[in-house]
Amino acid sequence: MPSSPIRWVSRSQPQTLSSATIILYINAVLGLIGGQLWASYYGFPLGAVLVLGQGAAGLGIANEKKWGYWLGVVLVAVWVLFLIKYFAFVDIITLIFYAALLALLLHRQSRSYQKIWFR
Repeated sequence: MPSSPIRWVSRSQPQTLSSATIILYINAVLGLIGGQLWASYYGFPLGAVLVLGQGAAGLGIANEKKWGYWLGVVLVAVWVLFLIKYFAFVDIITLIFYAALLALLLHRQSRSYQKIWFR
């Protein structure tokens, strides 16, 4: 059975999921660019899992994998909880950004599409 090609973004998905996929990729790239900061501030293993996991979650969502969707939801929820627990006023924009990403992933359109089409 031939495997389907890997997609980076799926335009057949609802706008909420497509947007979330792109934002997950952007977060992963920005986390890699600021790799020194993540490694020293949050601890390397946690920072690496959260940054690389977002890229993997975006790839999983683009290829309609349930594990990718749930990985994205869990990682973004962990970020939101972390930002709330260690809240500093300078992190308010980051908190709003991640809360919006979580809202995109948990939106009714995203959830219903994921339940029907993801394997």
